[in-house]
Amino acid sequence: MAKPKILVVEDEPDILEVMQYNLEREGYKVVACRNGEQGLSRIRTDDPDLVILDLMLPGMDGLEVCRQVKADPVTRTIPVVMVTAKGEESDVVLGLGLGADDYLVKPFRPRELVARIKVVLRRGPLREQGGKGERVVRGSLAIDLGRHEARVAEQLLVLTPTEMRLLHFLASHPGRVFPRAHLLSRVIGEDAVVTERNIDVHVRALRQKLGEHQGLIETVRGVGYRFAEATR
Repeated sequence: MAKPKILVVEDEPDILEVMQYNLEREGYKVVACRNGEQGLSRIRTDDPDLVILDLMLPGMDGLEVCRQVKADPVTRTIPVVMVTAKGEESDVVLGLGLGADDYLVKPFRPRELVARIKVVLRRGPLREQGGKGERVVRGSLAIDLGRHEARVAEQLLVLTPTEMRLLHFLASHPGRVFPRAHLLSRVIGEDAVVTERNIDVHVRALRQKLGEHQGLIETVRGVGYRFAEATR
């Protein structure tokens, strides 16, 4: 079975060389790009299995590349792992809000990069079939996991795959409190190389998209998160 094709968009030669070397050593086919315009063009023509996207790029930056990739029905299911020197939560939330599936903050270890990629690829896109339990309705919120569609008060929510899984999982168990570690294993993956703060970032982005309905996701201090039971 052929190894997945990974497209790397990174303008720093040393970092690009390190990523390419380590990914090829793992058996991946790597396509390298040095700027946003070239990266976006190759994403559309090469149909990669995953994109590693630097945030700070000359010309078109990584955020705009991600936005265009996720806005295009042809490319929006391609997983994007964003690599950035900016570790502030606002930058991370912005990237995830545009549709990035995961992020890494520079400097990072090559082993961590490879591990993250394996998790994202294994996670895969949301399944298209509509199976039992994939549709959940809680008050004004309706989630159809198979169709990757969520609406609140008839307003369509534009969610990333991780946000969709997180919202669907919490809404499927109203009133039950889930520790961050449990949400990491159920929503991101048991072998995900991430910290519990990662869930906080996803929750924050999800609440922003829920707007005035953000109270549907409640924080239980010192424990984790739960979906508001009153919406049953």
